[in-house]
Amino acid sequence: METSTEEQLIGPLLLARGTIDRSAALRADATWLERAWTDSATRVLVIDNGRTLVRRTGEEVHAVLFTTAQAPPGERYLLGVEDGVAYFAVAAPLPGMPSGDINGRVTVAMSLRDTPDGQAVPAGLRQVGGLLGDRDAGLLVYAVALEAWHATHEYCPRCGTRTEVQAGGHIRVCPQDSSQHFPRVDPAVIMLIRDPDDRCLLARGPQWPEGRLSILAGFVEPGESLEAAVVREVAEEVGVAVANPRYLGSQPWPFPRSLMLGFFAEALTTSLIPDAEEIAEARWFSRQELVQALETGEVRLPPPVSIARRLIETWYGQPLVGDW
Repeated sequence: METSTEEQLIGPLLLARGTIDRSAALRADATWLERAWTDSATRVLVIDNGRTLVRRTGEEVHAVLFTTAQAPPGERYLLGVEDGVAYFAVAAPLPGMPSGDINGRVTVAMSLRDTPDGQAVPAGLRQVGGLLGDRDAGLLVYAVALEAWHATHEYCPRCGTRTEVQAGGHIRVCPQDSSQHFPRVDPAVIMLIRDPDDRCLLARGPQWPEGRLSILAGFVEPGESLEAAVVREVAEEVGVAVANPRYLGSQPWPFPRSLMLGFFAEALTTSLIPDAEEIAEARWFSRQELVQALETGEVRLPPPVSIARRLIETWYGQPLVGDW
């Protein structure tokens, strides 16, 4: 069966890559975990508030991986095994670097392009998620998500006792009531809406500067299907009725713990009534209108690392230039 144009263009999603086996069966094996940690072949990615160290070699960008002897002390998370090599993440300050924040907002003195080959610099997923190879991108997404969850779940929600990390960083257990707590993922739908003239709906939130546009998105509510969330969110945010939500792909977005589920949907109405609390601007664009707006700088699209950008380019039919 031939692959449709839309199926070809939606992938690969840059933050949905990875090559390692997550090795879930090994997480509860304390003996294996300790043996793996003392193995000289084991490699460690240090994660500090969403950032890790990366270095450029020619045109390639790699995550800096340490031996366990080189790694700083901190909470350990088993990321998996590949070709007999175990990979861990350690949540700790980056060696020789100031601590940042979850969005990687600390200014890096030099961009990667201007950094000498081999020099390590701190960077977050938004900066390098699309530059890393499949293995390193997968490791960093995984580590960022685990670190963010652990940072906000240190205490038992039942009794307030400080919980303990177990199962290679994939469970926190309360020593007081023995309750177990697992890393959480928040599903969110993100949808490109097309009207009967095949125009695309773009919008921006009140917190975004003028010209920074994207497609609509929102969290799935308890007891709600993904398709129902698409219909509800579009109606709430811009007052447009939609039908026929069609799933195209998903991508983790660990800021701090979302899973973005991408859809196309068809607009039944085109009048826009933005919710002022969520939407500052919403507009329909033909392909020609969008290209013109990009060329003049009137509109800037999400970066290529986002599923939003991939959905817009899928609708457009080819890659676009210009981003935030």
